[in-house]
Amino acid sequence: MSMSTNDLMRRKILQASLAGGGLSGLGALGAPQFAFAQNPPARGGQLIVGAPGRPRHFNPALQSGSPMMPAAQLFASPLLIDRNWKPRPYLAESWSVSEDARSITLNLRKDAKFHDGKPVTSDDVLFSVEAVRDNHPFKGMFAPVNAVTLPDRHTAVVRLKEPHPALQLAMTTVFVPILPRHIYGDGQPLATHPRNVNDVVGSGPFKLVEFKPGEHIIMQRFDDFFLKGRPFLDRLVFREYKDESSLVLGFERGEVDFIPFVNDPRQVARLRKVPGATILDDFIPGVGALVWVAFNTRNPKLADKRARQAISYAIDRDFVVKNLSTGATRISTGPIHSSSPFYSADVEKYTLNLQKAGALLDAAGLKAGPDGKRLALTCDTTNSGDGRTLAEYLRPALAKIGIEVTVRIAPDFPTWARRVGDYDFDMTTDSVWNWGDPVIGVHRTYLTSNIRKGVIWSNTQQYSNPRIDELLAAASRDRDPAERKKRYAEFQKTVVEECPIAFVFETGFSGAVGRNVGATDFGVWGPLAPLDQVYLKKT
Repeated sequence: MSMSTNDLMRRKILQASLAGGGLSGLGALGAPQFAFAQNPPARGGQLIVGAPGRPRHFNPALQSGSPMMPAAQLFASPLLIDRNWKPRPYLAESWSVSEDARSITLNLRKDAKFHDGKPVTSDDVLFSVEAVRDNHPFKGMFAPVNAVTLPDRHTAVVRLKEPHPALQLAMTTVFVPILPRHIYGDGQPLATHPRNVNDVVGSGPFKLVEFKPGEHIIMQRFDDFFLKGRPFLDRLVFREYKDESSLVLGFERGEVDFIPFVNDPRQVARLRKVPGATILDDFIPGVGALVWVAFNTRNPKLADKRARQAISYAIDRDFVVKNLSTGATRISTGPIHSSSPFYSADVEKYTLNLQKAGALLDAAGLKAGPDGKRLALTCDTTNSGDGRTLAEYLRPALAKIGIEVTVRIAPDFPTWARRVGDYDFDMTTDSVWNWGDPVIGVHRTYLTSNIRKGVIWSNTQQYSNPRIDELLAAASRDRDPAERKKRYAEFQKTVVEECPIAFVFETGFSGAVGRNVGATDFGVWGPLAPLDQVYLKKT
């Protein structure tokens, strides 16, 4: 498989930073640098952000996905990470990682406050790290945490049972919101806490003013934000649009200043024609997005891996990438994105082979009946984008091997997430992200310990293999990049062969800002980072 120049560069950066120690050692570093078009940036104004989806809540300790961009404005994390994968200070003004990589000491800013005026203390860090460990679907990310000790009100030491190769990455914006214990520690379950949606209190650059599902989210500047003089904007408005086409139309009409996520090349081409617009290509390099077909491996129809393998052999990935997908960049071969230093191409490629697919179904006891039918399956999907297109493609594609597919389109994201999280599905299309290091974004999908009913983007396939659990546990501890790479190579080969998921293609995201928007260097998490340095240019 060929690799673009951008991918090669990103791989080198990842190799140096994630595997080789660029994210380890002392963290007394300067704040992330932005190249401002005017000095100093203008203060004030309202930024309209085109929202591609509706969050169910704003608490990123509970899930990744739709809450994360608004939540990054409401909640501060200990660290940030820049475009070169270097950690930077944020709520922690400095930090250090122990020599054995089994603890990180966070030195908090002493002037940081929550939106209700209460100070941010190390006790809030303890509460938040434990909340993420106990609730987030990325179970492997903080599974090694066994204690958070508090030398004083502004120092927290996160201690681990074993080394964590992605410890500093896990302390950045998208993973650890520092929650106020005085709000969320009142005894109510965090997953259903009313303050996840209403009267949200964080310590980020903006405060929540109004949330009208289906319409908008309005935030205003937090004047006591710990980075003095920021944010530059007075207000943020996230305006909801039903799909990418209507969102781009809103940008063309001047209704929207900033589009954070676009993966349809046709829509990106439209955006490039808007006078004065800046298109941000490869906008979220940290995510490593994969699009796949996931199987419920405990469904009797799909419990035999040969049935799953047959479906994978019946998918013409080359056709999907070239003719159907709007955002595909290349065919996907396994659970780790090809830009990762831990990627291995030594796996079964599942090149289209209908004859082999039929033989596998025969061997699994799924013989064709007089009408040629062997099996009936339902494929779940959301109501737009590549996932729906892929689900619709499966209907004629699998009919060629005697599998009748009914596509069940969820009316909204929460409905789809509930069905998949509760294992009420045969197979489903999905887009899932690697999140920079396999410990964070990959392990969650395959660990037996992360089979957690009701939690989307956990191991919803209910896949279980003791050898995979062993390999991932070892890769979570290893500090030697070469050893990690060997373990991940075996992991990829095994998972692809056992086929709890049919990997189809990789995808990327672009963003767009209007001519009036300044400061567009967002780091590896792109629009999932705080917007405290974004400003409106003087006209």
